[in-house]
Amino acid sequence: MIARYCRPEMSRIWSEEGKLARWLEVELAALDGWAEVGAVPAEDVAAIRAQAATPTAERVQEIERTTDHDLAAFVDAVAEQLGPEGRWVHYGLTSSDVVDTALALQMRDAGELVLRGIERALAAVVRRAEEHRRTVCIGRSHGIHAEPTTFGWKLAGWAFELDRARSRVERALEQCRVGQLSGTVGTYAAIDPEVERIACERLGLEPDPVSTQVIARDRHAELLSALALCATSLDRFATEIRHLARTEVREVEEPFAAGMKGSSAMPHKRNPKVAERISGLARVVRAAAVVGFENVPLWHERDISHSSAERVVIPDAFFAVDYALDRFTWIVDGLVVHPERMERNLWASHGLFFSHRLLLALIESGLERAEAYRLVQRSAMQAWDEERDFPELVRNDPDITAHLDDAALADVFDLSATVSHLDAAFDRVRRLVPKEEPVHA
Repeated sequence: MIARYCRPEMSRIWSEEGKLARWLEVELAALDGWAEVGAVPAEDVAAIRAQAATPTAERVQEIERTTDHDLAAFVDAVAEQLGPEGRWVHYGLTSSDVVDTALALQMRDAGELVLRGIERALAAVVRRAEEHRRTVCIGRSHGIHAEPTTFGWKLAGWAFELDRARSRVERALEQCRVGQLSGTVGTYAAIDPEVERIACERLGLEPDPVSTQVIARDRHAELLSALALCATSLDRFATEIRHLARTEVREVEEPFAAGMKGSSAMPHKRNPKVAERISGLARVVRAAAVVGFENVPLWHERDISHSSAERVVIPDAFFAVDYALDRFTWIVDGLVVHPERMERNLWASHGLFFSHRLLLALIESGLERAEAYRLVQRSAMQAWDEERDFPELVRNDPDITAHLDDAALADVFDLSATVSHLDAAFDRVRRLVPKEEPVHA
């Protein structure tokens, strides 16, 4: 991932230094296990722990130019810091034991950042949903005016979707919280399973029940899928913001601080560029999920066709989701909402959003549904074609007023009644997240 979309904490986890540090962590945990089962002298392990330091990426790369094997180069770089006890480094292990177990540590740590990002995004959405609980706006289906809703209700749906994203990511991270120290083809031919158990316990992982020299990649595919779904939800929210920010709609705008520029050529522009960036990055994460599926079928007990691909897509997926969550939270917390524009747009379709209430009232009055639909549609089409006020046309239609008096029509054309049942869901929204300060405070 290019630096533009890499936040510092996530960058440290996926940096070369971060990877090498976790490789060493796995090697040392394995030595603890060997010492505990009595196969390696405890004093040698203590000496290794006292002297071993994470080698620099430059030193490992220098050795790799000869070995043509990054993990072997790492082992040599660690051992050269040590005395005779260095011979125990990587004892009984194969490369995948270290690489896959360390990857689990990276994914766990990166996952914690993503979950924190979801929590912040969720808190921002819930806060703005409560703020706009009664901000009435038009709901649209197929991009066409449908019936009234509220902006808070729209955001409430986002909150529950983020809650589902949180649950999916948590479940997928738990599936990836496994390590392996089982040796070549995973049969423990050169290592005691107790060493694996002790090492994984030290690392906060569970031993993979059965590995085949590599941890099966269905686990990683599930995690990439969960990240892709999270990114796709952000894409959905961002797409809605982009539509609502169009000049013809202008119900919301992204935060726009003094000194910002929406265009290098047109000074008037205030574009939803951050929302567009989120949509673009979601495509990257969805593509990473496809690679995750492709990485599941490997030859026999192990090949490395997955390795080169996941070195790119796993970090990139975490980078993109972490960045997108941060920017989405920034948008939501500072989103400029225009209730007066929402009201203007609401009435731009001449009150046609009352058509369903009118249909139901006519049916309740005793009319057959087909006849009621015909009468309502006749006035509705006239309102569309002639840009006339729908309620006025209805009140002047004797075929309708023969069934509905003034009081009944007043109830039909009561805007507040169209959104009167939305409050119940907000109690559920509030329970999703504790109070949190907005980033724009």
